[in-house]
Amino acid sequence: MEPLAGIVVADFTRYLPGPFASRELLQRGARVVRVEPPAGDPMRDVAPGWHEALNAGKESVTWDLDRDPEVGRSMCAQADVVLEGFRPGVAERLGIGARDVPDRVVYCSITGFGPDDRRAGHDLNYQGWAGLLHDTAPALPPVQIADLAGGALYAVVEILSALLERERTGRGKHIVVSMTHNTHRLAAHRLQGEPERTLTGALACYRIYATADGRHLTITPVEPKFWERLCELIGRVDLVERQYESDQEALAAELAAVFRERALADWLELFEGEDVMAGPVATLAEARASFGG
Repeated sequence: MEPLAGIVVADFTRYLPGPFASRELLQRGARVVRVEPPAGDPMRDVAPGWHEALNAGKESVTWDLDRDPEVGRSMCAQADVVLEGFRPGVAERLGIGARDVPDRVVYCSITGFGPDDRRAGHDLNYQGWAGLLHDTAPALPPVQIADLAGGALYAVVEILSALLERERTGRGKHIVVSMTHNTHRLAAHRLQGEPERTLTGALACYRIYATADGRHLTITPVEPKFWERLCELIGRVDLVERQYESDQEALAAELAAVFRERALADWLELFEGEDVMAGPVATLAEARASFGG
């Protein structure tokens, strides 16, 4: 039996964070019912691939608030978990707020900034407020970190914890997930003294380098023994003692020149079976072929 078999999730969310969270619950055995307005989730049109990936296998109920205002409340009453992502105050106006559901329900609100902050935003705004973009701006992150990690995955953790607590007490709880606050938590450890940008571009031995065929390598041997072996394999033992020299840009330039001499496949063949902490910047299709994801 799957761990969440018998658990019913009423999902009122849109776009990425909520559907990602409810997909994770679905994959662990929960029954997920999406409660959508007549027009459906806007992501059906904005990003149909995302929509299909996140919502396949879920059930769907259309809620026309004007014609049948009680549908939402009825769905909440039948659920073990209610998931909503409206701005604070909206769920209450719809009659599906945390106080409108039975006390056995685990009620999760995914918010941008917290329980009382009505500012509008999207993933990039939350990451910006959280301090996550400072090292790499104006480059855009390749995945929606605030939506998916700060929002969806934190929501899943909190929901599972609340369901476990309910097993002992018989009572649910109201969880409020702030995507901005949780995204900040992902990097807040750096405030305790980690050198600025150590793993975001400060070190030549922890970077991405172009190869002769226009592809890229990830190079990460921050430990001296791995760095020494890398230098031996690329024929630059003269760089061993320079790993942490003050002028990291000069070192990076020399490494860049070396890696531009061969195609990605040639470098990967050279590094196969060696402790050098090097790998490809794979395409999504290559990654799926390698790992079956």
